[in-house]
Amino acid sequence: ILKAMERLGAPGKQEEHIAAYDPSGGLDNQRRLTGAHETASYKEFSYGVANRGCSVRIPRMTEKEKKGYFEDRRPASNMDPYIVTGKIMETTVLPDC
Repeated sequence: ILKAMERLGAPGKQEEHIAAYDPSGGLDNQRRLTGAHETASYKEFSYGVANRGCSVRIPRMTEKEKKGYFEDRRPASNMDPYIVTGKIMETTVLPDC
């Protein structure tokens, strides 16, 4: 999980993911992800355990068991799930293949 966080936070990845996470190329997310109201700012990547104010939330059990899942909180509700899943996989899993 931590390796995936490092990859998601690599230079240029935040902008790349924000653009893919809503159909208007990131403009909807710029209005929504302000850093207020349990959202992280679209300008920078962050992650944390059980922290809803981060870009990516890692559940407590995932941290405790050193395995599990993470929740990317940046995609807009009107996103294309195939594009978002593909972008996450491309960044976090495919570099190891």
